[in-house]
Amino acid sequence: MTPIAITFLVLAIVVVWGGLIASVVFLARQPERAEFPAGGTDDHREDAGPVERDT
Repeated sequence: MTPIAITFLVLAIVVVWGGLIASVVFLARQPERAEFPAGGTDDHREDAGPVERDT
């Protein structure tokens, strides 16, 4: 392989693995919320199925 190909290979590996590591660190520091602020109304749309139409 040529030196330019090796350089781009290393660059691609650093970008992909660096993004993965950054995502893991971000999620470890700020996990998903356990509770949400009060307010809003409950929506029961999930109780009814989607509308089915003959096409």
